[in-house]
Amino acid sequence: MNKYVETFDNWIRTSFAEINTELEGIYFTQEDRSAIEPAGENLRTQLVDEGRDHIINLLKEGNTDEGFDQAFGLLGDVGFYMAACRRHLITEPTRERTSPLKEASALAMELGASLGVIPRFATSHLATHNPSKNGTYKSFTTLSDEYLFLDYNTRSVFAFKRAADALVRILPMGISHPVSYHLLMDAKIALEDVFKINEELFKLLDIDQFFYSVRPYYKPVRVGRHEYRGANAGDFAGINEVDILLGLCNANNMSYSQLLVDKLLYMMPDDQARLRDVLRRTSLLDNIMAIDKKHTSEDWYQRNVGLFIEVAEAHGRTATQHHDQLVNKFIQKPSSALPEQDLKNITASGPPLHVLLDSLEKLRDLRTAAQRDDIPSRYTDFETLREVIR
Repeated sequence: MNKYVETFDNWIRTSFAEINTELEGIYFTQEDRSAIEPAGENLRTQLVDEGRDHIINLLKEGNTDEGFDQAFGLLGDVGFYMAACRRHLITEPTRERTSPLKEASALAMELGASLGVIPRFATSHLATHNPSKNGTYKSFTTLSDEYLFLDYNTRSVFAFKRAADALVRILPMGISHPVSYHLLMDAKIALEDVFKINEELFKLLDIDQFFYSVRPYYKPVRVGRHEYRGANAGDFAGINEVDILLGLCNANNMSYSQLLVDKLLYMMPDDQARLRDVLRRTSLLDNIMAIDKKHTSEDWYQRNVGLFIEVAEAHGRTATQHHDQLVNKFIQKPSSALPEQDLKNITASGPPLHVLLDSLEKLRDLRTAAQRDDIPSRYTDFETLREVIR
């Protein structure tokens, strides 16, 4: 890591997080916790000026091409800075046609274009590709609830990846292979781990701290002329690989394919490649439905297809849990206390809250194979399978 990159990274890990933490303390004690009041103006100025100075040095130095990891880490640091400026209303996309953070935008666009990812921080910068130094990784603040959210979310991401790894290995062997049973069991255990991890998180996470002091850093941000939605915890391939491999979701569904297109560049390049590969495959469910009915009473069918149904149900439980607990408890309910004018920018993905909630509800029902006629649910296919499993 060269001198300017290292200095900027150290600033993000220290002064940057300390300034944000101090500002969050000011905001949280206000009567209106969502307001950015004049108090703390000197801290916001310090944040902007110190960050710009680091970025100017990096721009002058130019791209030294020291490998993907360093460039990706640097993009995350620039993205952290821009997201914090967005959180503190130093920049706000709806009032601007181009970002006032000109130096940061220039560096972010250069890095994003060279890496094949969006020019802002993504989930992986906070989770799977967030290097720890002496036991501490990068974060926006030093608040315990932010660390709690990131710790548990990262564990959940890796559990989904384990499930996807197990399921994709079944495809070249076939559902009837004896070892496919063990891979299905691996996937089921991984998805049950997701449920347990999230259950713990939802018990420990403080609703107000999360809503008012953590989520605001995930809002849409303008880089140059273009506005990019906020980072989302689902911006990795694993969860969609599970959707598609189980046959619960299909890219032929326009709303689901739109979700994939929107999130593709928010993923690491290797995740992008994995998702594209899975999209070309026939799902396990479609492979099962094509099996001749004369085989349904055979031991392998009863054993493997029965477990396949359990894996799909485990995935559905995680979707229901996410929607009914995280979305409802930590986003929808706290939002009801906000004045109407503050609801326009409440979501990380950009659309109004009611539009986001409707799309998330449909996604939950796809993942649970719910009985609905207005979405391409696989309810009937799963009911057909359940009828032949003893």
